[in-house]
Amino acid sequence: MTPKEAAAISPEESLRITHEQGWTGGHNPWVVALVVTMATFMEILDTAIANVSLPHIAGSLSASIDESTWVLTSYLVSNAVVLPISGWLATRIGRKRFYLTCVMLFTISSFLCGLAPNLGLLVFFRVLQGIGGGGLGPSEQAILADTFPPAKRGMAFAVYGMAVVLAPAIGPTLGGFITDHYSWRWVFFINVPVGIASMLLSSRILVDPPHLVEAKKRVGPIDGVGLGLIAVGLGALEYVLDKGQEDDWFNSHTIVIFATVAAVALVTFVLWEWRQEHPVVEVRLFKSATFAVSNLMMLVLGMALYGSTVLLPQYLQVWMGYSAQDAGMVLSPGGFTVILLLPLVGRLVSKVDPRYLIAFGFLILSAALFHMAHTLYPGIDFRTAVLIRIYQSAGLAFLFVPINTMVYSGVPPQKNNQVSGIVNLARNMGGDLGIALVTTLIARRSQFHQARLAEHVVPSGDLGARLAGIAEHLQQMGIGAAQATKMAYGQIYAQVIKQAQTLAYLDALLMLSIFAAIMVPLVLMTRRVKPGAAAMGH
Repeated sequence: MTPKEAAAISPEESLRITHEQGWTGGHNPWVVALVVTMATFMEILDTAIANVSLPHIAGSLSASIDESTWVLTSYLVSNAVVLPISGWLATRIGRKRFYLTCVMLFTISSFLCGLAPNLGLLVFFRVLQGIGGGGLGPSEQAILADTFPPAKRGMAFAVYGMAVVLAPAIGPTLGGFITDHYSWRWVFFINVPVGIASMLLSSRILVDPPHLVEAKKRVGPIDGVGLGLIAVGLGALEYVLDKGQEDDWFNSHTIVIFATVAAVALVTFVLWEWRQEHPVVEVRLFKSATFAVSNLMMLVLGMALYGSTVLLPQYLQVWMGYSAQDAGMVLSPGGFTVILLLPLVGRLVSKVDPRYLIAFGFLILSAALFHMAHTLYPGIDFRTAVLIRIYQSAGLAFLFVPINTMVYSGVPPQKNNQVSGIVNLARNMGGDLGIALVTTLIARRSQFHQARLAEHVVPSGDLGARLAGIAEHLQQMGIGAAQATKMAYGQIYAQVIKQAQTLAYLDALLMLSIFAAIMVPLVLMTRRVKPGAAAMGH
């Protein structure tokens, strides 16, 4: 169907076609799905791939490691600000035009990031990259929701799910490989050919449905107050989550100021938008319990996915001596497990009530995290580390597609843009929250456990014999008696630190396990969604 033929169809007819058959613009729906998934995969991969390269970026641009973290923070802040307003922007300027603009901005800024001569410019280009990247995920999800009728949405979201789950899994491995063998600049340059291919294919294949063209006319004036409030609120919140642990949370005046600004701006934003006729973000969608709970579940899914993705490789690298590439290899089989299971889940969504799949997924995820909290120890072998990640990934596979399917139920197609912006923000903020909670808990609980363990380290009995044995062995190597005793105590203290850190990691895993378990009864608060169907009205 050409754009001219599409324009000849009335908005009402377009809504009916979208709901019953899906709006494909005359192309094979799977071609549309694969083309739009390409750019989203590239964007999510870029979020994970740069983490490994930070020490190299810092060294190359004569910056400290703390300063180099702004390469990540700047991207996350601009990304978070764009996500919720992407639905409104897509409706206002047309979804195809908005999507292509995002791909173009992301591709150009990736190229500029690779060329950046200093840290200041790199951070500025990352802000631009975050603005472009922020609109890709929601646009793709809204395009998929329109391209496939409700009965076939499960499989479409399975394709999208593969990109969202596989990218963070292979990102650290790929980032480590590129940085070790080439240069950190190639972490950004690899986006350029993918971005160009995505732009060329998308411009030929995507066609906006007439009901969206009609919605564009009714979008209303720009809500400048709402736009300003959400930009300030989310930007400040993102800063607090990213820098909180580093700056000792509320003992830092800067964190207190940013947290206060975030709270005031976001509460004011919700109250303001609730009364607006043409809101930037449709906060009234949260009146539906199904919509609200679906977003909360997506938030917890983000916490578990990103929190554990940071936790496991960090433990393996710091306490087991794994290289970045090997630690990434532990995560990769989990990503492939999800890829194998997602098509099955996509099929099941059209046959089984999504609520049962979500309850099953959170149950598996909670049990896997609980199991991981009892399996992780300093001598863990590679195979066991891979297996505990695979168990956890099996649970994640049963969550992504059903939650995405449920969040659209009961929402009219012309609001698909808004839904996708909000649910993607929930996943991203969940990820940031998960990483902030995990890093804080590990730092605080390791101090607590260290103090508790140190109380019981008394140089008598078995421990006294062990100390004497170590000191004697060191003396045989030619070290003086006083120095040998001092070194023996040092070795025992290193063991105490290692044990305390391990216990802190286990506490973090238990916390994620509890969050996942709480979601199981919450699923019952949602409305039953008939398999393979979604209501057109509210």
